Amino acid sequence: MPTLVNQEAHGDEAGALLGFLDAQRGAVRRTLHGLTDEQALLKPSASELSLLGLLKHVAEVERCWVEDAKQVPYSIPRDSSNYHLSFEPEEGRATVKEVLAFWDEVAADTETFIRSLPDLNGTFPLPKAPWFPPGSVRSMRFLLLTLIQETARHAGHADIIRETLDGKTAFELIDAIAAEESGTAR
Repeated sequence: MPTLVNQEAHGDEAGALLGFLDAQRGAVRRTLHGLTDEQALLKPSASELSLLGLLKHVAEVERCWVEDAKQVPYSIPRDSSNYHLSFEPEEGRATVKEVLAFWDEVAADTETFIRSLPDLNGTFPLPKAPWFPPGSVRSMRFLLLTLIQETARHAGHADIIRETLDGKTAFELIDAIAAEESGTAR
């Protein structure tokens, strides 16, 4: 769902990309508006995805990509034996409120890290994985574009799941949130 991304300061490429990433985060977050934890765990479509699972997954993926860029060990190690847990509730990340709080921490860490860089031209090696060519190196710009792409992809999934749950579309959710924020909600 397109929303207006705040204008970056002239020449602030990192700020522009962080703004687009935050807009995509907002698209995912909006799909959970007004739902209970139980509703957020429902899997109403042909896929095995729930809104809470998607929320948790995008937060973990963002954390992992930034840890790759920082070249530090993963704080949440995932492999083929536990990858499915990135889409399922776990202790400390079992409710919408808990996962949103976790994602807020991840987002703040991403921004702090990106803002600490002199520019987006610095590089980092991609981890060894069957889907990455051996010895691959990517820029911090690539990191942000990948996070935007990944989050946007899952925002689309989340829109479909939410509409399947109760018929609410992104436009309706944007209006509802705006009304609540302005104090004009019914």
